[in-house]
Amino acid sequence: MTGPGLGPWAGVPCMLMRGGTSKGLYFLATDLPSDPAERDALLLAVMGSGHPMQVDGVGGAHPLAAKVAVVSPSQREDADVDYLFLQLGVDEPTITDRQNCGNILAGVGPFAVERGLIAAGEESTTARIHMVNSGTVVAATFATPGGVVRYAGDTAIAGVPGTASPVLLRFAGTAGSATGSLLPTGRVADVIDGIEVSCVDNGMPVVVARASDLGLTGYEPAEHLDHHEVAGRVQALRLAAGKLMGLGDVSGLSVPKTTLVSAPRDGGTICTRTFIPVRPHTSIGVLGAVTVATAMLLPGGAGAELARLPAAGHVIDIEHPAGHLEVEVELDTAGDPPLVRRAGVVRTARKLFDGTVYPSATAR
Repeated sequence: MTGPGLGPWAGVPCMLMRGGTSKGLYFLATDLPSDPAERDALLLAVMGSGHPMQVDGVGGAHPLAAKVAVVSPSQREDADVDYLFLQLGVDEPTITDRQNCGNILAGVGPFAVERGLIAAGEESTTARIHMVNSGTVVAATFATPGGVVRYAGDTAIAGVPGTASPVLLRFAGTAGSATGSLLPTGRVADVIDGIEVSCVDNGMPVVVARASDLGLTGYEPAEHLDHHEVAGRVQALRLAAGKLMGLGDVSGLSVPKTTLVSAPRDGGTICTRTFIPVRPHTSIGVLGAVTVATAMLLPGGAGAELARLPAAGHVIDIEHPAGHLEVEVELDTAGDPPLVRRAGVVRTARKLFDGTVYPSATAR
């Protein structure tokens, strides 16, 4: 295996960043093999996937810390950079490009400035990012005083200690990101094994169900949901939903995600517990939250009657195990299917290290 100008199994330039509530490795596409199979093998070796602790790699032994962003100058006139997201497995050496990641997305703009792919503004910079996985473009605005990315700030997001500089993400064209339709089954609600669900794709394919229908309160700490009984029921639900959504056999994929909803109890709009794909999420993904918020706005959606929608405005406050995530979703329900007018969210990102990462020699 070789990288461009690097030689067999040489180290690869890499930046580790926290994007939102995830951590990931950020690479320039030119620093990785051009052949996708060779690239994927290298990334799996770098991450240490195939061992539950990822002990021989730099992965964090959790799906939220086994993520990769591959960034390059965009070939599109309406975008500055291309961003390919790859989700790597932990216990198993798997890798997939079948989904986006809105948390890792938060670090793409700053990374592009750091690597010289785009010029920084004197106060702030707006990067037009083409999400290769879905073909959509998002605008990311972040602070660059004096032309330098500022990571320090006073914005706090649930699930991350301390504060950092905000990154404003404005989405467009996210409906049907992976399935081609906001409502991939053609219906607002379906019944799977006696459980009513809503299968929605507004940036992330998600199966939404009431927690009570699975015998849960929906307020359990994430670690209390990490056992075989819950995992088995979630897996059965998403396998059936995957076929209904046109995704085929999803047993080896991390999508669709499953989110269980219950009435809010901390002043939010809806309370959630999410699984990726069967492991409990310690918070909720950005695009997953956008999709769940969309589901709550659909008349007749599974669990929508539990939501306490705002009297004015379009901000939906999603409660999750680590706190709250506010997303803005404007939905026109007059059409069939409904039309997503806009979506947005504030995240933060921070550079953790920048250097050279080395793949395991035993993985050759």
